[in-house]
Amino acid sequence: MPAQKTYNLFISHAWAYGDQYDRVVNLLNAAPDFSWRNYSIPKDDPKPGVSLEDELRNQIRPVHAVIVLAGMYVAYREWIQTEIEIAKAMEKPIIGVRPRGNERVPVAVSEAAKEVVGWKTSSIVAAIRKWAL
Repeated sequence: MPAQKTYNLFISHAWAYGDQYDRVVNLLNAAPDFSWRNYSIPKDDPKPGVSLEDELRNQIRPVHAVIVLAGMYVAYREWIQTEIEIAKAMEKPIIGVRPRGNERVPVAVSEAAKEVVGWKTSSIVAAIRKWAL
């Protein structure tokens, strides 16, 4: 059996929406036959003397894909748009995740994403496997 790939992922998040971020992390951690590393900026570990934008660049640079939680976009448009722009400039695939119960996704997310999937472990993992570098 071939070795399982470990995916380096950046999950876009706003600390005020930590519960959505935590739920996606838990979904990925519980996914069968799926290995990943989290390159998101931890809430409790900001780097002193480094701007948030520079820190975002450093976190996104080594990843195979960027996961954007589309439900947070409206409230945190500025930072999430910055994450999207950094990912696009680095040619990192973006996967949008539509929150449960939402039919619509912000245009900025749907236009930037290789794929937008629902809030389901198998859908998120399949998109990562399909699009990750």
